[in-house]
Amino acid sequence: MGEREIIGIAGIVVLFTLLMLRIPVGVSMVVVGIGGNYALSLAVPFLRFEPYLRQFKTLLWNTVANYDLSVVPLFVLMGYLASHANLSRDLFQGVNALVGRFRGGVAIAAIGACAGFGAVCGSSLATASTMGRVALPELKRMNYDPRLATGTLAAGGTLGILIPPSVALVIYAIIVEGSIIQMFQAAVIPGLIAVFSFITVIALIARLKPGAAPASPPMDATTRRLALLRLAPVVVIFGGIILGLGIGLFTPTPAAAIGVFVILAYGLLLRLHGEGLSGEGIRRSGLETAVTAGMIYFILFGAEVVKGFFTRAGLPAALADWAGASSFDPWLVLVIMLAILIVLGCFMESLAMILVVVPFFWPVLVHINGGEEVTAAMAAYGMDSADLKIWFGILALIVVELGLITPPVGLNVFIISSLAQDVAMRDVFRGVMPFFCSEIVRVAVIVAVPGLSLYLPHLLGG
Repeated sequence: MGEREIIGIAGIVVLFTLLMLRIPVGVSMVVVGIGGNYALSLAVPFLRFEPYLRQFKTLLWNTVANYDLSVVPLFVLMGYLASHANLSRDLFQGVNALVGRFRGGVAIAAIGACAGFGAVCGSSLATASTMGRVALPELKRMNYDPRLATGTLAAGGTLGILIPPSVALVIYAIIVEGSIIQMFQAAVIPGLIAVFSFITVIALIARLKPGAAPASPPMDATTRRLALLRLAPVVVIFGGIILGLGIGLFTPTPAAAIGVFVILAYGLLLRLHGEGLSGEGIRRSGLETAVTAGMIYFILFGAEVVKGFFTRAGLPAALADWAGASSFDPWLVLVIMLAILIVLGCFMESLAMILVVVPFFWPVLVHINGGEEVTAAMAAYGMDSADLKIWFGILALIVVELGLITPPVGLNVFIISSLAQDVAMRDVFRGVMPFFCSEIVRVAVIVAVPGLSLYLPHLLGG
């Protein structure tokens, strides 16, 4: 191992140390990228520091002036508008009107609402926070076991990262130069599997421990009719966006623009009845979108800075060459990668993890599978290199979301615990463990049956 590679590895250690110390992700990346390149220029004379600095004249513009990335602030704005228009509340109350009368029905309604809101929000942390505020009071009112109530919401929040449209899917597709539409299509079936597996967990708990998940008293006809009436437009809006993307009716950026317009118009229409979007809600949505999008763009910029350092240090190439020359079984390498992602997901935000880790893992996965060809084992499933790109992306996002509920530092668990201050953190983790186990099963199934991720891209892509 040469001096360059040693400096690169030291940079990785410093980067993860800064992240664990909760230094902002973008700042950590920029510091490591610039500091690492300066160290390289001192150790390796031909790697001069001045040419590296000159790229900053255009690097920020080149990073964010990307048409594919224009979808990010639109999806973010769509989520904030939906939240301030109280569509999350309408979604939960409508689903609760359908299934709340069954044992465990309110928890099932929370999962359904998390899936629906996650589709328009695209962020696991935001989904957990928003739906926690909406559903937790109702779960408490119905005397649900605190562990089941908090575990349901922490697990339900993870649906935001995978169910399309998802900002994380967009960023992954850009990193590996894949199709955003195909990534959205590939995420549909695994996302639905997650929803039904969570519902199954709740149903089993309700059957084994009836007192943990009581049935709601029947709603009166007027309340139920009003809840379903308010649910219908939300389903049409959210479902229309997902369906339009899935069948290729429109590309992600127009879909997000249409979603923003429709949610804004519906929110203003509700305002005529004293609800919906107020002027203050629109102002706050715009401000929160600017802050969130700015943060995402700065993280992307930081990723480019630190990627330049790692490339000059020769780490990705060295790692890929080592993987190609090794005799490791590709399946073992894949399992190790997924395990690393689960661990990192405990303390890193999903977008940052994708930007930091995927540029290292993807070249290794390609080389370990013989470059553009795949192993005979993968070829038996009818996979080519493009399929491998989609399949690995879905697996990576699933285990990233799994990290959000993994002890001892699952970020979703911390969010729900902050909302349910009367429930001990250990009880929230206990409540989330049945859902964690169901997620492990889902990962194993998708590893064993790649067609679950690849069926829709093949079908709709012709």
